[in-house]
Amino acid sequence: MIKKTNTRLLAAAISMIIAGSLVTSDAMAKKRHKHHKRHHASKTHSTREYSSYSSSSSSETNSKVDALEAQMRAMQDELSALRANGGPAAGSADAAKVQELDQWMQDAKANPPKVVHDNHLFFRGGYAHQNNDRGGTLDPTNVPGVGSSRDGVAVGPISDSDAWYFGAGFDFGLTNDVWGILDNTDVFAELNFDYTELGKNANNGLSPAEVAVISGLGINLPAANTEKATVNMLRLSASPKIKFLKSSAFRPWIIPVGFELSIISPPSDAITVLTPGMVFGLGADYRVWKNIFVGADARYHYAPGNVDGVNVNGVTAGGYLGIGF
Repeated sequence: MIKKTNTRLLAAAISMIIAGSLVTSDAMAKKRHKHHKRHHASKTHSTREYSSYSSSSSSETNSKVDALEAQMRAMQDELSALRANGGPAAGSADAAKVQELDQWMQDAKANPPKVVHDNHLFFRGGYAHQNNDRGGTLDPTNVPGVGSSRDGVAVGPISDSDAWYFGAGFDFGLTNDVWGILDNTDVFAELNFDYTELGKNANNGLSPAEVAVISGLGINLPAANTEKATVNMLRLSASPKIKFLKSSAFRPWIIPVGFELSIISPPSDAITVLTPGMVFGLGADYRVWKNIFVGADARYHYAPGNVDGVNVNGVTAGGYLGIGF
């Protein structure tokens, strides 16, 4: 409607300009004609025919001028009517739009959108337990003529299966509705690593008693190695993490299954240090302030078989601190 009104206003304005030009041209012609008439009337040789022609021509010009003036007045009236009808309506519509935009800007300033951080950096730590005693390099359980490791003479397997761990990782947000399947549920890609230490094993090598037995057989050996070996393990895992209750400060989560690599030290008796496996986990976190989280988790680590005699299956359970980014 506004566009059509503007078009009509433009057409009326153009018509007024054309009409004004025509009126000006006719007025100038009328003036020239009057001057010409006075010039010839002063001459003694003016004839009646010319006077009659001049009078009729002047009357015709006056009629055209009057008609054009009437048309201009009509167009002016129409233009005024169009302005009266279309101008305020267009102005009010524009004013309404400006007012709406101003209101939206004020609302946006008063209630800024909350920044949702879908990624997290976390630091973990807690208790670990191995399902079996760890083995390692040069750890026979029974030495002929010396006794078993339970007697505290031979090196033997690592008998302490309890440990502590710490680690870190990050969650990378993939989707906040499980790809349209479940609302308010995030899926993260988690990359995690943790260090587990079971303890220290004395006599990393042959004990003095073993050296004495072997020396009695006529075999010369260097002095016994009495250095302690730190028994530890590094785990690297990549897992999908499903976190529920997106709009809540308290959010439980699960890891259905993830891929994990375990690196052991000391190595196995076959000098193997690496084994693949799986990880399963569950936990929850709580937003304590802005994008700072605290949480707890428990995970089970499973590797089929063993690492040439060393079993790495076990659990970890502890807490963590998370930062959203």
